[in-house]
Amino acid sequence: MSPSSSDVEPLLVLEFLHRVADALEEFLGSPLLASRITASYDVVAQVLAEMADGGIVCQGEANVLRDVVETGPGVLDNLFGKVGLPGSSPALGGTPSSAGMLQRSQPSALTSQGSAIPWRRNNVRHTSNELYVDIVESLSVTFAPSGRPLAAFANGSIAFTSKVSGVPDLNLNLSTGGKGAGMGNRGDQLRSIMERVVFHPCVRLNRWKGDGSISFVPPDGRFALCGYEADLLGADAPLTTDSRSAPKLDLPANIEITTGLGAMGNEFEVRLTLPSSTRSAATASLQSNLSNQSRPGAFRSTSANENKGPAIEELAVRVPIPSTARSLSDIRPAKGEAHWSPADGVVEWKVSSKDVTTISAAGAVLRCTVLGPPSDEDEEEEESNGIMNGMTTSAYDYDDTATTSYQTHSAAPKSRSNGAAAMSSRGKVDKNRELMPTAAMLSFSVKGWLASGLKVESLLVDTKKSKGLGPEVKPYKGVKYLTVSKDGVEVRC
Repeated sequence: MSPSSSDVEPLLVLEFLHRVADALEEFLGSPLLASRITASYDVVAQVLAEMADGGIVCQGEANVLRDVVETGPGVLDNLFGKVGLPGSSPALGGTPSSAGMLQRSQPSALTSQGSAIPWRRNNVRHTSNELYVDIVESLSVTFAPSGRPLAAFANGSIAFTSKVSGVPDLNLNLSTGGKGAGMGNRGDQLRSIMERVVFHPCVRLNRWKGDGSISFVPPDGRFALCGYEADLLGADAPLTTDSRSAPKLDLPANIEITTGLGAMGNEFEVRLTLPSSTRSAATASLQSNLSNQSRPGAFRSTSANENKGPAIEELAVRVPIPSTARSLSDIRPAKGEAHWSPADGVVEWKVSSKDVTTISAAGAVLRCTVLGPPSDEDEEEEESNGIMNGMTTSAYDYDDTATTSYQTHSAAPKSRSNGAAAMSSRGKVDKNRELMPTAAMLSFSVKGWLASGLKVESLLVDTKKSKGLGPEVKPYKGVKYLTVSKDGVEVRC
């Protein structure tokens, strides 16, 4: 919480609170605990004084605060010496002999004029110069019972790690992998895919609005360079109820759910299928058409596993069960392991990376039997057998010679019994329909593949604009792609 004496933009206050939390984590470590804050009050006071002075936000970059915030032993002595107070007074726990002695020394960190670039520290030095780009996308896809995609979005973020001495000037170029062709220059194509883009303050917006390149002077260390959202269906997706004419999504895994199976309608089935490209490249996992749009090309990945091609991992399916269900009597997964969690009310099916390579073209199936709440099944069974309160209703006072009348007399209860059993079976099917799940969620992670089709084309260092970095210095560059779906693919039934 942050108090305000006048009306202010709420987003400004929320952003400031996030910056304060990031700065405290930078100095105190993560996670932020009350014990750490109270034990480092001297550092916390300096951080807050630099970030807000008299209610005005001054500095929000945790990277630059390193130049002006002093840490280490004796911070309180120097801090109180600045305001003309005895740094070792008895009230502060010091010795009486040191009372009244003012701390005149000016710490070098506090006398510095600060960096000319607000988000980068002064005099940055690294023994090894390295640049890393990590693009992570999180999927959010919803399918209708007919199989038609209702919505499909990829929320992406570009994390950048800069460990370069001096002040480098960088230029990051992205490509769409063939998407958005015919929509103008590369900048127009990128902006058609990367919607609602949010940049770090270091990015030059004019370059992005022009040719679509990301030109910036990076902070030192790891930071969030960019955030965006990609509509996988496209803005011109037709509004249709036919799954055959709907846009196709090249997902690395798909699921189908079927309910009301079995004689009593109390079973459901989840079928997990993989694209043909996934099965054909089982050893390399997800090559073929899934990797053509996202392979780094000349800009190689730093991971040895990603050099072989994208790989699907952490494949799992979660099926929520209605609260009216009592339990699951039978869980039969064809691959992997599945278990029922009564506390959460879900069935979780996990398929390891080793089992993924053995899934056939027909896919793998999980079949479960759901038990409903207790009912008077025994009483219904007794009534269908002609038993009332433990006594039979059959008549035994018949004549041995009257066989025709006996057969006619016994056939009527038998037909009534069959009819009652059929009605009871239909009633059970109707009740079990309420126990069936209504959706299933798919989770997975794919290294070396992006759902939006974006990829890093080049990362260039402008030696003319850079400072403290000679033309002979060539930083090591690396890139990684990761697509994550944490219950992000939902299939309704």
